[in-house]
Amino acid sequence: MKKELRTTEGAAPIGAYSQGLVVGDFVYTSGMGPLDPHTGELVGDDVATQTHQVMRNLGAVLAAHGLGFDDVIKSTVHLQHVKRDFAAYNEAYKSYFNEPFPVRTTVGSELLDILVEIDFVAHKSA
Repeated sequence: MKKELRTTEGAAPIGAYSQGLVVGDFVYTSGMGPLDPHTGELVGDDVATQTHQVMRNLGAVLAAHGLGFDDVIKSTVHLQHVKRDFAAYNEAYKSYFNEPFPVRTTVGSELLDILVEIDFVAHKSA
């Protein structure tokens, strides 16, 4: 059984997908971009600023189910310019986590007018 997570504090879906789904003790988020949840506008023109907005959006979806960044077990990250932006993105990203960090895959992707997109898998411990 799956339950949809939706919050006005995270970027609204712009297609046929949910912000997040709860399946058992797991939460799966969609890939989030750096959109302001209140205006729908792109936030920032550099990867660090965009990463912080993405993380705020993802944090809001996690919070909708009573979770936080410490509950994240896996992330997938898409960067428009891996070589150019990896260091700045990584600094912004890691500021949201404590060790041990979630497992992560980071890939280069052709993104539409954004520099970074991230999704999470989180686990709610009993």
